[in-house]
Amino acid sequence: MEAAETATGTVDPVTVEPETVEAEAANPAKADAASPDFSAVAARYRRELLAHCYRMTGSVGEAEDLVQETYLRAWRAYDGFEGRSSVRTWLYRIATNVCLTNLDGRTRRPLPTGLGTADSRAADELVEDHEIPWLEPIPDAAVAVTERESIRLAFVAALQHLPARQRAVLILRDVLRWTAKETAAALGTTATAVNSALQRAHREMKAAGLSEDSVVGELDDAQRRMLDAYVDAFWRKDIDAIVGMLTDDAVWEMPPYTGWYAGPQQIGELIDTRCPGGPRDMPMLATSANGQPAFGLYMAQPDGTYTPFQLQVLRLDGDRVAKVVAFFTPGLFERFGLPARLDAPAG
Repeated sequence: MEAAETATGTVDPVTVEPETVEAEAANPAKADAASPDFSAVAARYRRELLAHCYRMTGSVGEAEDLVQETYLRAWRAYDGFEGRSSVRTWLYRIATNVCLTNLDGRTRRPLPTGLGTADSRAADELVEDHEIPWLEPIPDAAVAVTERESIRLAFVAALQHLPARQRAVLILRDVLRWTAKETAAALGTTATAVNSALQRAHREMKAAGLSEDSVVGELDDAQRRMLDAYVDAFWRKDIDAIVGMLTDDAVWEMPPYTGWYAGPQQIGELIDTRCPGGPRDMPMLATSANGQPAFGLYMAQPDGTYTPFQLQVLRLDGDRVAKVVAFFTPGLFERFGLPARLDAPAG
């Protein structure tokens, strides 16, 4: 077996193309048999394991560290792997338990909507709280295409309301479609206990009104036109145009600000009175996060350039915007492959 461990004790990341991940994940037994070396076998599952650990933790950074820990543990144990299950299933078992150990005693990662009622002080006060470990967005490019429907922000946020073991059971049963017996083996419990935990998780999700967003496929022409108009409206800071693209029950939240804002009028007032940019101050670059359209919004600087301001993740309802989560974390721009600065437009 080739060495996979570095001098620092972690496993070197391996880059593979997304289409390779999808094809091999669809037939893991064939892929495992063809590649007995651990590095070659494990690399196939990095993206989907990252999505799995992200669902469990709500943090991309933590998920990356937990995948590394999963690979380190698996590499150390690979010579003793007896093939009673596929390598893929074996890695998921390790990853799940690594996540559960990491989550022991930790607080959940919410969005502002998970903290309480909507804020009625949009024009008066914005309250930041950097002590809260906020839920983070994940770039679509970081996960396998088949994972994107189950990493939508609303669903990952809903998962954070469950105790860690219930969260694991729900993900293994409902997302990965494992049997109760397989899930019990992964968690060191019984199928009866798994079924009981799944029922409790479903009840808690339903009672709290928590569920995965409706799946949205590829954007249609009307949605693309609306998103182009959305970008243009922010560039011109046309509040009426922005408000006109929101649904009647639209929601706007902005971690690490604790308040969240409901309804087009409230959201329009927030952008109009609390957003520091004026016309031609806020260019946007398109990206995608959590299987949803997203934009990096930049803010004009005195030297005429633009620097990262907020990363907006949008949920659409038809050709209107139903929800925006605007993350005020400039470091996200690098994670999403967005430039750290934009030059002033020519002319």
